[in-house]
Amino acid sequence: MRRKLVVGNWKMHRTREANARLIEGILKGRPFAGDVVVCAPFPFLGDLAAMLKGQDVALGAQDCSAHEQGAHTGEVSASMLAAFGCRYVIVGHSERRADHHESDKIVADKAKAALAEGVTPIVCVGETLAQREAGQTEAVVTRQLSTVTHTLAQHISKIVIAHEPVWAIGTGKTATPEQAQAVHALLRARLAAVTPHASELRLLYGGSVKADNARSLFSQPDIDGGLIGGASLKASEFVAICKAGA
Repeated sequence: MRRKLVVGNWKMHRTREANARLIEGILKGRPFAGDVVVCAPFPFLGDLAAMLKGQDVALGAQDCSAHEQGAHTGEVSASMLAAFGCRYVIVGHSERRADHHESDKIVADKAKAALAEGVTPIVCVGETLAQREAGQTEAVVTRQLSTVTHTLAQHISKIVIAHEPVWAIGTGKTATPEQAQAVHALLRARLAAVTPHASELRLLYGGSVKADNARSLFSQPDIDGGLIGGASLKASEFVAICKAGA
């Protein structure tokens, strides 16, 4: 049986002082039935590595470079993340794809770079509102996933997939559990075509997940947890979501 996974994506928020209070609140909320990860901005990784040392909440980053090293000003490599104790990294978030024009190939290369350093990539796929209304959801997420499966080949079983419908991020809109499950079932079927381990891969939902809808979402057969944005910035809300994974 797949273990639930809840990932907090802090995005470009918080201060050092606020981080300490947030982590304290999250740790007080344990135990959790599943795995919990917090993905912080790069400058805070050192602080969080110290706070989470020996704890059962894992550290993650919000992005990494596709390059191992070199003249890539402003980039952060997967090996640097691993050196700080990051066990997970988000790649291909819709905001990176939109704001930085990241292609499916770049996202796949980032996932490959992360795996090479022993860091688990959380690969994001998802459709915009226009694409959904045009009936293109299946084509869009299949295209995004196919590039990753082709690039990673036999290593695809080592990643996490997060479906984040762009129209439901920070808008207050949320896919119904049935809508979310339909896309997750599609993703798992596509994975089954390329790996015998498809039933073991964890698929997360990321789109305005909150304490009051987490349980109904996480109870769906192909939804194994969530990629949480705004709700991960409040300890009580995030803890409630983590406990919904039970």
